[in-house]
Amino acid sequence: MKNGMAEFYTPQASHETMLVQIAAGAIDDLFVHHFQTDQLLVVRGSFVLVVLSDRQYQYIPLSEYRPAVVTIPPNVPHAAINLSDQPCVMVNAVLRHGAPYAKDYQPRRHPFPFDLDAARRAIASLEMPISA
Repeated sequence: MKNGMAEFYTPQASHETMLVQIAAGAIDDLFVHHFQTDQLLVVRGSFVLVVLSDRQYQYIPLSEYRPAVVTIPPNVPHAAINLSDQPCVMVNAVLRHGAPYAKDYQPRRHPFPFDLDAARRAIASLEMPISA
């Protein structure tokens, strides 16, 4: 909803809401959450969400310039890549499907390397604002 100069976004229903910072230059390991759904919205900066599906990585660019909520269901391996020189800040509205499971927060090794060129192309595909 837009009201004057402000634009409002409906918050996602959640059991827990976290503010997450992805450091500049970060290339995370994979994580898999068995009993939670992540709902991500970038509020500052940009990053590439990497999702492993059918033994292939999908590179999903997320940016403050194109606000969108991305949902990561349980049991989906995912990681974050921030190749920029600025940190990225996002909101994660977590839906719990059971008690937190300690192994959900332990990184997993990549079954094969990330394609950083594909990540760069993904983030470059976003429209950037016109500067004055």
